[in-house]
Amino acid sequence: MKRLFLFLILACMAGVARSQEAAADPVADTTAEAPALPAAEPGATASDDAATPDRLWDLANTAYVNGDYHAAAGYYEEILSRGLSSVKLYYNLGNAYFKEDRLGEAILNYRRALRLSPGSDDIRYNLGVAEARTKDNIEAIPEFFLTKWVRGVRHTMSCTAWSVFSLVALVCALSLFLTYLLARRLSLRKTGFYGTMLAVVVFVVTTWFALGERREMLDDSQAVVMSLSTAVKSSPDKSATDLFVLHEGTLVEITNRLDGWCEITIADGKKGWLESKTIETI
Repeated sequence: MKRLFLFLILACMAGVARSQEAAADPVADTTAEAPALPAAEPGATASDDAATPDRLWDLANTAYVNGDYHAAAGYYEEILSRGLSSVKLYYNLGNAYFKEDRLGEAILNYRRALRLSPGSDDIRYNLGVAEARTKDNIEAIPEFFLTKWVRGVRHTMSCTAWSVFSLVALVCALSLFLTYLLARRLSLRKTGFYGTMLAVVVFVVTTWFALGERREMLDDSQAVVMSLSTAVKSSPDKSATDLFVLHEGTLVEITNRLDGWCEITIADGKKGWLESKTIETI
């Protein structure tokens, strides 16, 4: 019977390990070390066929340090256009746009970086500074304190980190359960039993957090207003009544889409329709 328990436990560990690996959605990191590249030639541009992502990254950082934020943003955008992304890339791009006073693009990229690294204080601080400069002062609907606290705890780590944490908790739970099954001393059996219960609770909570972070990372319902100002309509029609006006950098939640229009809700609960071209999803 004990051999049967051992076989079932090992099979469970293997299955969960595969599912945890599948849940982690790795993102390419353009800052990873690579073979030495030739130095950038004077006048090199992001459109050069020979420009690798690493070279573009160096050119972008050099332009940023030299105060040429427009060029830096162009190089970062070129890296993104090649299908590469990372926390540092979005963060640096947000900084470059912020220096150019392009709040919409800055907030958009800060929020994209924050989705990949929700526990970063630097990103949250810069996002807060950028949002403080937006024209719309929207008072959010009060949220239940426990919900806000749980979300704050969940945002301390990324989806991948919570997944690893949950896998470690599962291994601990199975190890303690084996102790409970195989130990002969009563004290060890008690330790194994109560330790298993605690590890299972930790596993459930961390798995829930990992799934929540993944769901939020893949969510396409949040968007940022990119136009300097845009009127929110009562219906998806240019001739419809203007309900209120939103400005660049304001966060909205998309609740419906229809023929080039999006029904949006803002933090204070107001609703209306915007043209899809005036916003960009995070």
